[in-house]
Amino acid sequence: MSPVTINRCPTPQNPAEDACARETRKILWVILALNWLVAAAKLGYGLLTGSVSMQADGIHSSFDGMSNVIGLMGLWLAAHPPDARYPYGHKKYETFAAAGIGVLLFGTCFYILRNSYIHWREGMVPEVTALSFAVMLGTMGINAFVMQWERRRGRALKSEILVADSLHTASDIFSSLSVLIGLAAVWAGYPIVDSIAGVIIAGFIGHTGVVVLREVSQSLSDKARIDAEAIQKVALTVKGVDCCNDIRTRGLARHVFTDLTIHVDPVMTTACAHAVAHEVEETVKREFPDVAEVVVHVAPEDHG
Repeated sequence: MSPVTINRCPTPQNPAEDACARETRKILWVILALNWLVAAAKLGYGLLTGSVSMQADGIHSSFDGMSNVIGLMGLWLAAHPPDARYPYGHKKYETFAAAGIGVLLFGTCFYILRNSYIHWREGMVPEVTALSFAVMLGTMGINAFVMQWERRRGRALKSEILVADSLHTASDIFSSLSVLIGLAAVWAGYPIVDSIAGVIIAGFIGHTGVVVLREVSQSLSDKARIDAEAIQKVALTVKGVDCCNDIRTRGLARHVFTDLTIHVDPVMTTACAHAVAHEVEETVKREFPDVAEVVVHVAPEDHG
């Protein structure tokens, strides 16, 4: 029997996947509104009082909002079904959006470092009041809620955008803590600490950018998504499969493409081999819900 490749036509959009995308979009819209509320409070009061660290933190929060916009655009593009030009679909637009968030983080880092240097060079002393602390503590509380909710839902939905954005928001919490320390130091008579706090914030943001891009690289470099031995064990449960190897997986965490080779009895007819391969495909999809498509290559048992 000659080797047979079972390469089925792309399946229609998965309803469960559509539901995940809709929920992800709703979450991003809510977080967008909260981020811009937080950004307006920090940036507005920072400009009013001349605090470089509050301004930097406000700009950081505004970039959180911009990352939400990028995420929404990425999800809209990723929702388009496969077509002749993009037979594997458009899901990696979500990955590109996450990469855009990482790039924004580095841009924010540079901007804050520049502002910190200018304020240090010109010896600017910010005005610190009790309201300064109230603004920072209030916005930190909102960010803590957003970060925990977004990370929890991002992991549950296996959304690269939500996970990347939750890391962005987490960096906002750390940077806000640095701002509080800087404000306390200015209150105590050490205004230079305000600029130092800006540098520390930039460091947190830059580190977060590295983390986001590292996660994105796993999808763009086609890192294996599912353990090959686990897929092999599942395939071998199908009657007629004597061996399973050459297993590869790639794609997004919740949208995985898989291809593998099964070996069957050499005397098996092509029709029977096709039926076995179809059963392997359905079994793999059933056991691994994140698998979107399976390509099964069929070869006789003694095929090298």
